[in-house]
Amino acid sequence: MRLDKFLAASGVGSRSEVKQLLKQKRITVAGKVVTSPKIQVEADSQVELDHQPVNYQTNYYLLMNKPKGVITATTDKSQRTVIDLLGAEEQRLGLFPVGRLDKDTTGLLLLTTDGELAHRLLAPKKHVSKVYQAKIEGIVTDQTVARFAKPLTLKNGEVTKPAKLEVISSQKDANISRVIIEITEGKYHQVKRMFAAVGMHVLELHRLKMGQLELPADLKPGQYRPLTKEELASLTK
Repeated sequence: MRLDKFLAASGVGSRSEVKQLLKQKRITVAGKVVTSPKIQVEADSQVELDHQPVNYQTNYYLLMNKPKGVITATTDKSQRTVIDLLGAEEQRLGLFPVGRLDKDTTGLLLLTTDGELAHRLLAPKKHVSKVYQAKIEGIVTDQTVARFAKPLTLKNGEVTKPAKLEVISSQKDANISRVIIEITEGKYHQVKRMFAAVGMHVLELHRLKMGQLELPADLKPGQYRPLTKEELASLTK
């Protein structure tokens, strides 16, 4: 591939910024200064910027703790998106969110350029689990847990797959329950609609896990980081 494409795909900068780096003689290939963006290189070529190795990546993977108030989309004319939370370098990579979290839903969100992985994680037949922590208006009882453990009919007639529901705490005086719920599909607003089907309302929803990927406790809302090799391996098994 052309050197400028290699450098841009590696997150070094835009095509125009890469050309400036080349003009400034800051790029070397196999130890030799290169100024032409048209030079052909391989994915494993020895390319350096300011004597630091530049590693070509085919795909990128970021783990974000999505905050409230931003939408899960790549672009929007009027609302802030999860891509807007990224730095300039990451925004150039062409990342997109895997699945959707509602504007008021927080927690684990995977951003990637890997369409094949995204398809595997979202395909209904794969049954990839998603685990959420939720604050519910209503008292979740053993009967509620039992109803969720079986196919549940939503108000529009759709039927969900069985879900695992666990009560963390209940405040009868405040009519509030805190729960953990695990689902294996991704219907539109599914968790909210499931609780609506049993006469309850979701006040807060926070995703903790997607497949084997867990939200790190030290990742604050709005923060993100690359997946570790171990995390990526857990998603591709």
